[in-house]
Amino acid sequence: MSHAEEYIDIEDLHPIDIVETLATHHAWDFDRIADDQIAMSIEGQWRTYSITLAWSAYDETLRMICTFDLDPPEETRPKLFEALNLVNDRCWAGAFTYWAAQKLMVYRYGLVLAGEQLASADQIACMVETAVIASERYYPAFQLTLWSDNTPEQAMNVAIAEGFGRA
Repeated sequence: MSHAEEYIDIEDLHPIDIVETLATHHAWDFDRIADDQIAMSIEGQWRTYSITLAWSAYDETLRMICTFDLDPPEETRPKLFEALNLVNDRCWAGAFTYWAAQKLMVYRYGLVLAGEQLASADQIACMVETAVIASERYYPAFQLTLWSDNTPEQAMNVAIAEGFGRA
């Protein structure tokens, strides 16, 4: 049994029920918007991240978006899009995009559960954790890209690298 499943029984649970149980366990602020959707707020080092998970029975996908406010000056948006390409080349489990109308940076990921598979609590916890880690990792690079003279390539040097090994 996985660590996350110690406090949740996933047998015949709706994926959003699992998310709600995880949110309660981690004391994350959340609101169950509908049977198939939940919104959460998770405090990070740089920002508070808004995370929404929604279940689509049609294509059997648990969709997650993690957003944070970002309002770049119009003249620096081309640099932002260059930075997004560089960041997305480094992200294997999801991707960033910028929603200009809402002034939001968005990290998106979809967990496909075709064939009536069940999502485990560990899978869902990993989705949320990966979104927050990626947002925390690349937030400084986005800031440098937009509000300094650094090129997107230079700004990427501040992205905190993933740790390997043990101390």
